[in-house]
Amino acid sequence: MTNLRRYRFHLTSLALVTTLLSAAVPLAAGASTSPTAKSVIKSTTTALSKVSGVHIVVTSRSGTVNSTVVVDIGKSSGVETVSSGLKKITVTVTPSFAYLRGTASGLSTIMGLTAAQIKKVGSNSISMAAGTTPFTNFQKNLTSPVLLGMLPASKGTTLKAGTHNSKKDYQLSWTTKASGTTPLTKSVLVIASDKASLPMKETIASSSGGGTTIFSKWGETVNVQVPGVSSIVTYKKVFG
Repeated sequence: MTNLRRYRFHLTSLALVTTLLSAAVPLAAGASTSPTAKSVIKSTTTALSKVSGVHIVVTSRSGTVNSTVVVDIGKSSGVETVSSGLKKITVTVTPSFAYLRGTASGLSTIMGLTAAQIKKVGSNSISMAAGTTPFTNFQKNLTSPVLLGMLPASKGTTLKAGTHNSKKDYQLSWTTKASGTTPLTKSVLVIASDKASLPMKETIASSSGGGTTIFSKWGETVNVQVPGVSSIVTYKKVFG
């Protein structure tokens, strides 16, 4: 699917992390051993495998360009909307289909469609059936299994105690080396230091910009709206 590349956040090292209230290992003061970056990451990783849903809002800046990404990730359904000025796209995933719609500039700049392909789409949504490569690529990025691979490695990650919105927390900090045209980035992930150990916020900074991720609605059930048959165009019709 070379013409329909998966959009990645402007700040590609933004972590999408979560945990589950009932499964999290207690990290509060009073635990038998002092927490470390490794133990915090391990407990959160365990919880990730059982997460049912999360709401994520990412605001970022790359140079002079500001963007917003709003994502609801569920077990089998998800929806993501990316906005940057007049550029906008929305991806919706259900167990049976994935759908993509957006403005002409969004489909062009964010998703890489050609002018001819955009003309075929018009104001409709592109549908991609389960079992196809396009569907699988979107499904992997908008359902809860994606969260399992988003935590940093314990090596090179530091842990310190802090306070966020008057609540005690743990702060995981790490640096991602520059690669190709991607600059070095510094990330800080804030996790509540109570037994729930819920991630609350992440910030990232680089020489070309920065961004903030806010996590909420832990355990939400994601219900998505799908387009009507009359406003759908198939992937095959657009891409041949």
